Amino acid sequence: INLVIIQLILSRVVSMKECVFCKIINKEIPADIVYENSRILAFRDINQVAPVHILLIPKKHIETFLDVKDEDINLLGEIQYTAGKIAKEMGLEKGFRLVGNCNKDAGQLVFHIHYHLLAGREMGWPPG
Repeated sequence: INLVIIQLILSRVVSMKECVFCKIINKEIPADIVYENSRILAFRDINQVAPVHILLIPKKHIETFLDVKDEDINLLGEIQYTAGKIAKEMGLEKGFRLVGNCNKDAGQLVFHIHYHLLAGREMGWPPG
């Protein structure tokens, strides 16, 4: 193994240890959890931009949507399915928005992929 690969592996381990979402998954930081199974966690965002603002995250640490691998496709589909399930349970049939940001220019602040489920107000278009 060359030095570049070792550095890449070590940087990923460090980023996972410092990742706020990984700390929430590991129950090191409290969160208002609305859904959890063995692969997904959904909780209320503390920086709400809508009356309903829930974050849906995989328990597997994946930094950005550009880092998704073939084996993650079912996981992302499960997250989207779960977003609809949560919306139905919360009575949000009138409408909701599911947003995923990728990298800093798109507004990604936490580098662990996640979706924002936003509802409770009319959403403007275009976004951004």
